[in-house]
Amino acid sequence: MVKNIDRLILTVVTVAVWMTLAAFDSGIKLSRVKVTDEISVLLPRDFKPMDELDLSQRYPSVRRPIAAYTNPDRQVDFSVNVSASQWPDNNLEMAQKFFKASLYNLFDNVDMINEGIREVSGKQFIYFEFESRVRGDVRNQSLRDPVLNYTCIQYLVEPSRTLVFSFNCPRRLRPEWQETAHEMMKGIRFKR
Repeated sequence: MVKNIDRLILTVVTVAVWMTLAAFDSGIKLSRVKVTDEISVLLPRDFKPMDELDLSQRYPSVRRPIAAYTNPDRQVDFSVNVSASQWPDNNLEMAQKFFKASLYNLFDNVDMINEGIREVSGKQFIYFEFESRVRGDVRNQSLRDPVLNYTCIQYLVEPSRTLVFSFNCPRRLRPEWQETAHEMMKGIRFKR
């Protein structure tokens, strides 16, 4: 009788643990993708490089990203870029303040979720996780609604360049993508 109760308790605990882990699994499988000879990242298996149309619409500046990827419905994006801002020294705290101010100037509203400096792949990254809002244009019917996004962004400040790794999706998709975005940002690797 005691063995049956112990077996029942073990079974119940095992099922509870399995269900808890399954609830936190986003179900999105990641694969390592070589971005350049020195950089690789973890991306969802169904992400594809952006085509010329996507690049021209999402990155209309002269400075195109090193690489940019999107999911099949073109709502969730990941990009690697070189910032125009360079830092002659390794003052990450100062650079963090600068990049934070830039983010607040870029959007009408920013709700910061998390920020700081962390180590990824043996390198120190400045990171921000936030939700943003850009007001719509009341004069243009097709652009009236505000644009609400969820973003994870990391900056790698080096003497000759600042690399920017960015994950973006609509704010309504945050619950589905947040954990995957964190895994992607932690999965950045550099060839030594």
